[in-house]
Amino acid sequence: MGEVVIGGGGEEEERRLPLLRSSHDSLLAPIKRTGNLWTAVAHIITGVIGSGVLSLAWCMAQLGWVAGPLCMLLFAAVTLISTFLLCDCYMSPDPESGPDRHRSYLEAVQIKLGEKSSWFCGAFVYVSLFGIGIAYTITSAISMRAIQKSNCYHKEGHEAACDYGDAVYMLLFGAIQIVMSQIPNFHHMDWLSVVAATMSFTYSFIGLGLGLAKTIGDGYIKGSLGGVPASTAIEKVWLVAQALGDIAFAYPYSLIVLEIQDTLTSPPPVSLTMKKASTMGIMITSLFYLLCGGFGYAAFGDDTPGNLLTGFGFYEPYWLIDFANACIVVHLVGGFQVYSQPLFGVVDRWLSERFPDSGFINNQYLVQIPFLPTFKLNLFRLCFRTIYVTSGTAIAMVFPYFNQVLGLIGALNFWPLAIYFPVQMYITQRNIESWSNQWIALQVFSVFCLGISIFGLTGSLEGLITEKLS
Repeated sequence: MGEVVIGGGGEEEERRLPLLRSSHDSLLAPIKRTGNLWTAVAHIITGVIGSGVLSLAWCMAQLGWVAGPLCMLLFAAVTLISTFLLCDCYMSPDPESGPDRHRSYLEAVQIKLGEKSSWFCGAFVYVSLFGIGIAYTITSAISMRAIQKSNCYHKEGHEAACDYGDAVYMLLFGAIQIVMSQIPNFHHMDWLSVVAATMSFTYSFIGLGLGLAKTIGDGYIKGSLGGVPASTAIEKVWLVAQALGDIAFAYPYSLIVLEIQDTLTSPPPVSLTMKKASTMGIMITSLFYLLCGGFGYAAFGDDTPGNLLTGFGFYEPYWLIDFANACIVVHLVGGFQVYSQPLFGVVDRWLSERFPDSGFINNQYLVQIPFLPTFKLNLFRLCFRTIYVTSGTAIAMVFPYFNQVLGLIGALNFWPLAIYFPVQMYITQRNIESWSNQWIALQVFSVFCLGISIFGLTGSLEGLITEKLS
């Protein structure tokens, strides 16, 4: 899953952060929309491709050469269908001429499905943001450890006992995030999105290139039709479930569809442009995912690591491994704030409105540190954001399992955010009658995806518990 800058606090934040804005916050200054087909495609690709790509070779290894590509194409098709449904929910009552626009996912849910559904949806969004922070903590720590191991192997030899823990790196990552969480408007910095996209594509292409080079160097393609063998049938089932959860983490971008659509100019109708852009974006992303997963599996076969760049199937060139993992760390250090600041902003605004006379919540204090510019400190923000980061870091340290955590987060959010709400909003938008053929088809689609989500969630939970007890 990639990222876009989606902001956090005050009036300026509301212009930059539609994701967590409800219909009550929609009285904003007019926006000049200049986006087109190609900018939308760029936003989609940037929003989708991210740290989830690192697990795709492992997913391919669990599923094999037949089921692996088919499952990736299945998720691509499901994501595209979900996106098409959302595209028709951007404007109402008419999906092409409106005139009313719904500039965020949460706003669309609130307008079309009501306040209760909005709260339910918001809960899943907040859990998703918190979970992504945990996943980023784990991934960053693994990458920092990989840099140390890579240098050790280069210096001491590939058979050296270069074993290091990752707890120290998680604590370091958490400490950095506590400080960065207090920086005013950090999430508003335009360069953050550019850096995130650049780092994401850099380490993804390095992983793809290394897998391709190793496959060519070996002279043959490893792997099998059925994937990695397991000692028992049930163990194989759980591994397949975890792989589906990991793919679910990598694909959907439903939360930013309406944001991207809100940047498009018309004519032609923005829904038509967005559907074309989504088709192109998903096709390009799927091809890239198939290449990354396929060449990773072809290079390592049954020994494919859970994280392509940290499992040490690659030892040389060590400097390129170091650089790729450094890109991951830089990407995720900023990415953590991208996904955390929206939640911070919601909590700040809600408590400020609820307790307007509380000095602890609302007062700002000027703080002067030698050699640094004066900055404003809010005691509540300091306490809450420190507790938030600390709790996420603690969970990551208790469950530092990359593939299982990604699978858990992916499966948990896949059905409600990528399937259920888009389907229900589309039914409401189109006034589809219950038990009509179209209504039945949409419900079957939703139930099918719910089954995938439950299967992936169960397998990831089983893997998480097994790893913890082993």
